[in-house]
Amino acid sequence: MLTSAVFHVKQKATKLGKTISICNQKGGVGKTTTAINLSAYLAAAGKRVLIIDIDPQANATSGIGVDKQAIQKSIYNVLVGKTSLDEVVIKTPVENMFLAPADLHLTGAQIELVSAFNREQQLKQSIKPIKQDYDFILIDCPPSLGLLTINALTASDTILIPLQCEYYAMEGLSQLLHTIKLVQSNLNPALDIEGVILTMADYRTKLTNEVIGEARNFFNEKVYDTIIPRSIRLSEAPGHGKPVMLYDKNSNGAEAYKSFATEIINRNALVPLELQENTVHNTDASTSIHADSCPQQDAPAEAIDLNKNGVAQINIAEDGGDNGEA
Repeated sequence: MLTSAVFHVKQKATKLGKTISICNQKGGVGKTTTAINLSAYLAAAGKRVLIIDIDPQANATSGIGVDKQAIQKSIYNVLVGKTSLDEVVIKTPVENMFLAPADLHLTGAQIELVSAFNREQQLKQSIKPIKQDYDFILIDCPPSLGLLTINALTASDTILIPLQCEYYAMEGLSQLLHTIKLVQSNLNPALDIEGVILTMADYRTKLTNEVIGEARNFFNEKVYDTIIPRSIRLSEAPGHGKPVMLYDKNSNGAEAYKSFATEIINRNALVPLELQENTVHNTDASTSIHADSCPQQDAPAEAIDLNKNGVAQINIAEDGGDNGEA
């Protein structure tokens, strides 16, 4: 039974290479959707972002348009010590956004790591040399609390918890919070909760409001103001290998993730960068993306500015596109 807990939002400047695990052992809560679209909007705001796909399903990899069957080296090779992390990082259709892809071999990594020395520290050690190359490193975790997730939590500064606005949403959180405490006690004392992002909200149902209220009562300030709605466009975008900002930037889901990225920037007290020209580039969904070349077409550039209250906000250039459905 969950009881109320107190978490305080830390207002402090973020160091380069802040590493955030996106984690919830329940499947289908929006971890990968959040990893892709939060990264895209942070990158569009001028932040240099790396997604590490540590889920054997490799949905973050395919959701950005990368053919996971054609990958020569993946995060698997890094975890088992066969290569360095910088050697597997590839470009994505969004400038400033990079990916360390996953493939099916990652399924065997948990078995191979069992007998490895310092097995929980493998990802942390691989991130160290490239940590200062990025403003944010987001790790898309598998829907489990196994060795891959423990590696992610050990390597992270904070954990971001997606929580769907559906029945049994809070179920299993006790186990996740217990795992976080174990990691804090034994492997990563500095690990903190970055926040809780509510996903798949359907305001036509009473249940959505009940889950929102329960989450806010339990996590308090750690719950973001932004709530991600249930969105057809968000569901369709991965099938086209694109973040929603490239698939339909005017949809409700795109607007929600843009707002969420703004909250992340403000909570971390990041100083906004100037407008980045040609920040976002489109690519055909069927095109495989490689580190040496990334087919690009011009798309609306985004940046973050300070509003009159000194709060960062993300702006996007209008191109007269049609409004998307929620």
